Amino acid sequence: MESGLEMKFAGGRPVMREGAVIEGYASRFGMPDQGGDIVGAGAFGASLARLASRGDKVRMLWQHDPAKPIGVWDEIREDATGLFVRGRLLEGVTLAQEAATLIGAGAIDGLSIGYRTIRAEKDGKGRRVLREVELWEVSLVTFPMLPEAKLGRKGETPEDFAAALIAATEALRG
Repeated sequence: MESGLEMKFAGGRPVMREGAVIEGYASRFGMPDQGGDIVGAGAFGASLARLASRGDKVRMLWQHDPAKPIGVWDEIREDATGLFVRGRLLEGVTLAQEAATLIGAGAIDGLSIGYRTIRAEKDGKGRRVLREVELWEVSLVTFPMLPEAKLGRKGETPEDFAAALIAATEALRG
């Protein structure tokens, strides 16, 4: 007796092209995070310059876990908005493939910075304003300390952001 239930099996893991690109703002200047800290404009400049002079890079990690690198940041720069990052999830890293699937489904979109404070001061409301930090890593995270730190360029319309996510998903399925 036939139950009407159909099953299809494609086999294998989801396919991700080498160099699946992600981008967004890992930090936004002038916005208090959930701990009350604010990153001031220019806070990353000296650290980025030191890294470049040594030929070193900021690491791309999964959930701030140093044992779980998932890709490389090809571009990290400060602009008027904050710390912009663009990088690639690496095909040969199983966790990167999982991250790509989660990003494509919209389950993960947070970015978060790992750093050491070099110089900070209190503002008029008693909040810590980070004036200089040593940037170690930028992670893909489920819950960023700064909710506005997300994949996708800030300032685009929600429709543009949705279109970018759809395009990224199609590229990952590629």
